[in-house]
Amino acid sequence: MNRIHYLFNTKQDRVLSIYFTAGFPKLEDTIPVMEAIEAGGADIIEIGIPYSDPIADGPTIQDSNMIALENGMSMKKLFDQLKGFRAKVHLPVVLMGYLNPIMQFGMEEFCKKCKEVGVDGLIVPDLPMQQYLDEYKNLFDSYGLVNTFLISPQTSEKRIREIDENTDGFIYMVSSHSITGAKADISDEQIAYFERVKAMNLKNPRLIGFGISDAQTFTTASQYSNGAIIGSAFIKKIKDAQDLSQDIQAYLRAVKTQ
Repeated sequence: MNRIHYLFNTKQDRVLSIYFTAGFPKLEDTIPVMEAIEAGGADIIEIGIPYSDPIADGPTIQDSNMIALENGMSMKKLFDQLKGFRAKVHLPVVLMGYLNPIMQFGMEEFCKKCKEVGVDGLIVPDLPMQQYLDEYKNLFDSYGLVNTFLISPQTSEKRIREIDENTDGFIYMVSSHSITGAKADISDEQIAYFERVKAMNLKNPRLIGFGISDAQTFTTASQYSNGAIIGSAFIKKIKDAQDLSQDIQAYLRAVKTQ
């Protein structure tokens, strides 16, 4: 069973997914960050593949992409780093990347490498659903990769139900129609959106991302979904870390505190 499926079969609430950019803050920090995320009690690791034009991301993640690329991170380097990581890291691992660099690497080669190293799923924000269904679904399935789509407050009910029908892992609920970035709190407008989607009784679990940063926002998001994704706030935390492993673990323990 895919680790993502197993996770949601055994845990339905307060699932914590942590996003970080591969090769950030330093080129060889990828595996140490993953190990610290697992030690800190997170449930899913989401690794961002650095790209020069990350259109869905805010300044914090854009900056981490630029630093990682300047550090020398590449697709080949990432897969080299991930060789053997399953001996140390047991959480579900999702790669998040944009279509252009994946296509340049070669879609089938990319999927093959994901399976070889032990990646469980993919998030490709700019991959249209119809293109996925027509060209890539069978390929993803053949390599055991769960694909995740994003929805936002502007996504129609019809579209959300189409996504739910063609998803076999979890749905990434973007909390607001904006770029990524930590916010101070969750607005009434966002709560109304969370309630609307919750009332649809979708078959797939849902994780809320964009603007989740601390115990309060994580707990609020988890009241309307199966959990949440933290990205920008985590990137800021590791950028300023004095002791990478200890600071990550302390931060995640604080987020999970009810």
